[in-house]
Amino acid sequence: MTETLQNSYDVVVIGGGAAGLNGALMLARSRRSVLVVDAGQPRNAPAAGVHGLLGREGMAPGDLLARGRDEVRSYGGQVVAGTVESAARHDAGFVVTLADGSRVRARRLLVTTGLVDELPEVPGLRERWGREVVHCPYCHGYEVRDQAIGVLATGPMSVHQALMFAQLSDDVVYFVHESPAPTGEAAERLAALHIPVLAGTVTAAEVADDRLVGLRLADGTLVRRDAIAVATRMVARAGFLGDLGLRPVPHPSGFGEHLPVDELGRAEVPGVWAAGNVTDLTAQVGAAAAAGALAGAQLNADLIEERVREAVAARADGFSAADEARVAERVLGDRRHGLAG
Repeated sequence: MTETLQNSYDVVVIGGGAAGLNGALMLARSRRSVLVVDAGQPRNAPAAGVHGLLGREGMAPGDLLARGRDEVRSYGGQVVAGTVESAARHDAGFVVTLADGSRVRARRLLVTTGLVDELPEVPGLRERWGREVVHCPYCHGYEVRDQAIGVLATGPMSVHQALMFAQLSDDVVYFVHESPAPTGEAAERLAALHIPVLAGTVTAAEVADDRLVGLRLADGTLVRRDAIAVATRMVARAGFLGDLGLRPVPHPSGFGEHLPVDELGRAEVPGVWAAGNVTDLTAQVGAAAAAGALAGAQLNADLIEERVREAVAARADGFSAADEARVAERVLGDRRHGLAG
């Protein structure tokens, strides 16, 4: 890290994706001192473009974040590259420790570190992630339209995923892999849309000339596919919050683990907010950015309330010499008199 850090900030934003940058933008425009610590590991880094985001359709993920960082800095916010190792209580706020040993204090924290996609242990699958191996029909579906698509089953929602991708292509095959074969209504729904169900364990994603060609089954059969849809297990990046007693918990959907927050983005530990995929596992870029904006506004409101409470308490204690000096300076300027602060 080359940028000089201040000793303390109103808010430290941990994570520099859409949620973190939009939250920081709201705070910086409210004249808050804000630091964004970005580890540079966005979930959508392998993707060619961001989709479903009005006004920025198809924009490269890196370009979107670079623009966001510039916007935050234009209002006085600070954005640095780094990884947060831990966050702990310090007086009425927090102390944040980075991997390089740097420490900064914060009155509040906004956690926007996103999640990690855990793919099935199938050789070749991870290498094609974000290219021919996709998960979301809204994020990548149009780009694989009319292609030969394979849906690699990983759980009960995989049937639903196959039905979604059948809207985008007439050639969809469902690979049972290591999951139970669909039965009853699930099997009937797949059959109704003419989606074949293939039994057998998938042993590899085959690639030729830097392009996916299909999935190899345990019996040696190569089922040619242009794209593979797979539902990942999504796990929030929040291990650094352990000292605060905050840990990811199973998401009600069964999709993975998240950091729970209330409707305003507040976590269970006072002073900590979270937004984006770290808490909402299925949020796309637009939804993550909106959640970050909401959290930023709520953080600013919380800090305002703290200031008002302190001012009211001070007023109740009486009109101090410091109060008189401030009033005199505002009213009389260079002609002021009274006690020194």
